Amino acid sequence: MADPVIEMKNVTAGYGPTHILRGIDLAIYPGERLAMIGRNGAGKTTLLGTLMGLTRLHDGQVQLRGKDIGDLQPFRRNGLGLGLVPQTRDIFPSLTVEENLQSAMRGDATLDEAYALFPRLKERRRNGGMQLSGGEQQMLAIARTLMTQPDVILLDEPLEGLAPVICEQLMEVFENLASDSKRSVVLVEQHAEAALAFATRAVLMANGTIVHDGPAQDLRDDPTLLHRHVGVGLDV
Repeated sequence: MADPVIEMKNVTAGYGPTHILRGIDLAIYPGERLAMIGRNGAGKTTLLGTLMGLTRLHDGQVQLRGKDIGDLQPFRRNGLGLGLVPQTRDIFPSLTVEENLQSAMRGDATLDEAYALFPRLKERRRNGGMQLSGGEQQMLAIARTLMTQPDVILLDEPLEGLAPVICEQLMEVFENLASDSKRSVVLVEQHAEAALAFATRAVLMANGTIVHDGPAQDLRDDPTLLHRHVGVGLDV
């Protein structure tokens, strides 16, 4: 097996003096499709934030390609290949779609790549961020992160509040992104069925800890396991 692209070792982290994550051990490998599932407040968003350097690391290590990045600022981690699509989207409302994308472009990234994934954004490229629908804003948030050319894409609740047809379109995009054997995609999602259909591996979180880590197929075959660990189930 290849070495992990990013790894957490006995990580305790949170906000200020508050500890949210406790004793987290997690390795993410190149080309992996990882679903992260748990109830609200389980620590999923905090875990992504800790990978990006948005929380306080109280103990343990965060390593990228074997090197400790625990002291690096978020923009430095982004420059090293980590990309986060936050739950809040955080697009620039006063900039156009095209300006939002251009603000994040790095290396040989092109607008054509973003528009190929999201044709709707090309149609709306002269519109301001505040003029977009919720689904279009999510498309823009994802496309803008992709402009930084990340090796690891962290998606925090990307389907939240969106119409089913938009959710289906976004899941197709995630499949497309994951088709690159070198790119890892981490999907935090309340829609357990969609997340497990996408993922090859699943992590269940509860109370700031990882309570299960294994093949996603195990949870698809035995939904009671999912319910037992985190109190949510699949639509079967």
